[in-house]
Amino acid sequence: MAIGLFAAFWAVSILFVITPGMDWAYAISAGMQGRVVIPAVSGLLLGHFVAIMIVAAGIGALVASNPVALTVLTVIGATYLLWLGFNMFTHPSVPNAGQVQESNSWRHWTIKGACVSGLNPKVFLLFLALLPQFTDPAGSWSIPVQIIALGVMHILSCGTVYFLVGFSAQTVLRTRPKAAQYVSQISGLAMILIALLLLVEQLI
Repeated sequence: MAIGLFAAFWAVSILFVITPGMDWAYAISAGMQGRVVIPAVSGLLLGHFVAIMIVAAGIGALVASNPVALTVLTVIGATYLLWLGFNMFTHPSVPNAGQVQESNSWRHWTIKGACVSGLNPKVFLLFLALLPQFTDPAGSWSIPVQIIALGVMHILSCGTVYFLVGFSAQTVLRTRPKAAQYVSQISGLAMILIALLLLVEQLI
């Protein structure tokens, strides 16, 4: 696979990664909770990886071509994000210096992170539309392998940015409880807005 295709894909993909969205909101929320940035971001990356594997396996094209399946996926994802955003807004994360995170909390943040990215239909559709465009049918690697390779590059970029966002929130906001509360509520509102837009699109 040509290095030029990797470089071109990375240039496009990094623009999506550095744009604040639901993943950023979740990473910031984890940072304010203390020692859960690693499991939270790992969960986000796991969700991205699952979406990439679905596209690489060819299932993505089948789902995208089935209006009913795509609608069901969108409604489920939007409903989950709506619930998550509402909880984040009504119960904003407030830093607690003495807070100790148990192992079950780590599992909880990992699973929730995987759901945030894995149930986001926009992530799925982005991979479906973007990844195949940067593959080379004449290349020595098969198309599924090329898609996985590009996807792994995207995941590495996501991991770098999301860890920076999460740990920065942990460093900056944990000493400013009021600011942390406002940021958490804004993040919750952002999730609610995105979820409502997804649902409105389906109604239209």
